[in-house]
Amino acid sequence: MEESTALEWLPATQTQGYDHQSFGDAQSVRVAALHRRRDLKMARSAHAYVRGSTKSFYEWLGSGAGKHIPEGPTIWICGDAHVGNLGPIARCNSQVAVELRDLDQTVPGNPAHDLVRLALSLAMAARSSDLPGVVTARLVEELIAGYLDAFVDPADKTDMQESAAVRFIVREALRRKWRHLHRERIGKKPRFPVGRRFLPLEPAERAEVEGFLSRERVRQLVTSLDSRDDSAEIRLRDAAFWVKGCSSLGLWRCAALVEVLGRGRRRAGYCLLDLKEAVAPLAPTVSEELIPKHQGERAVRGALALSPSLGKRMVYGTVAGHEVFVRELMPQDLKLELSMFDDVEARATARALARIVGIGHARQMNESESLSWRKMLQSSSTRSLDAPSWLWSSVVELVGVHERAYLEHCRRFALGAEKAREQEVAENE
Repeated sequence: MEESTALEWLPATQTQGYDHQSFGDAQSVRVAALHRRRDLKMARSAHAYVRGSTKSFYEWLGSGAGKHIPEGPTIWICGDAHVGNLGPIARCNSQVAVELRDLDQTVPGNPAHDLVRLALSLAMAARSSDLPGVVTARLVEELIAGYLDAFVDPADKTDMQESAAVRFIVREALRRKWRHLHRERIGKKPRFPVGRRFLPLEPAERAEVEGFLSRERVRQLVTSLDSRDDSAEIRLRDAAFWVKGCSSLGLWRCAALVEVLGRGRRRAGYCLLDLKEAVAPLAPTVSEELIPKHQGERAVRGALALSPSLGKRMVYGTVAGHEVFVRELMPQDLKLELSMFDDVEARATARALARIVGIGHARQMNESESLSWRKMLQSSSTRSLDAPSWLWSSVVELVGVHERAYLEHCRRFALGAEKAREQEVAENE
């Protein structure tokens, strides 16, 4: 399905600027367009549907179907630990770490929820690769093995090296430079091209963005990289509404191109900032008292706990009435994509990704909590499956729920688009 079908009917107000008096109406149209694009992206495959259907996952959990899932120690969890939310993250010292990279749903919660979410994502990826059902059972076993290994020896990178998919994405990250990010995200000129990916901001929005970026803590965020002068100044070059992501489509999101000024106020380079709205999470929390009132602060705190390399590159605040968290996008920040893979690679990747989640969980637990949690996971294995029975049964139920929901989703949102396109082709012949 072509991506252009999602935004081909955008009104002229969204590609030629907004009339100030009708800005509220333009915003409503923009949100509707983004929701339609999200729905079409989710219809591309069953795995894509799982990645964008966090709400369905937690509706299943809240329905009582997940009551057999045990309670682990209270820690910050990702809340949406699917395959696409893991990948290389650039550190401030120009090194790369493989971590959880999307913390929109992070809460102080039950670590078992991250395990179930990741297992479901891997199971759907295996089904998309037309692998037999027994491979899914093996994936669950490898997931638990990799997760437990992270508690025993977090410094051991053997599991990471055995996955060809992880090795490849890390190699790609290490070779990338700013020019690659600029070409992919912006284009040839230092200005965002208005179109499918970037929409114009209303003047008041842009003024708010410029005011927020003038704050000292944002300047310190930009200059935190080893390659930049700590005393450098920054200046907004361009800003645009960013049509990006899947589950976040419909929320306020802004891309800001910032100049970094060196000595004599000469341009020392550019950086790309992502200002992303943070809203109340769908993931259930163990205690509301542990969650900051500001949703952007919640995302930053979760990132610092689970993915320090990412969390140290984030700040939060309020822009144009939206609670946001902000990070600089680096060329090395990539997400892991699993297309077609075989049995051996699937198992190696499951083990590697589970290890990443395990490291994020383990660093938050004291020795007593860690030992108790590991014993619980190991004791709930069965004779026929070297993994907790509750994890396997959860995956089986969720695969069925999401397969049915995916087909219905395609009927509701993709079928109409396909018919409209067929009719347009017929009329133009």
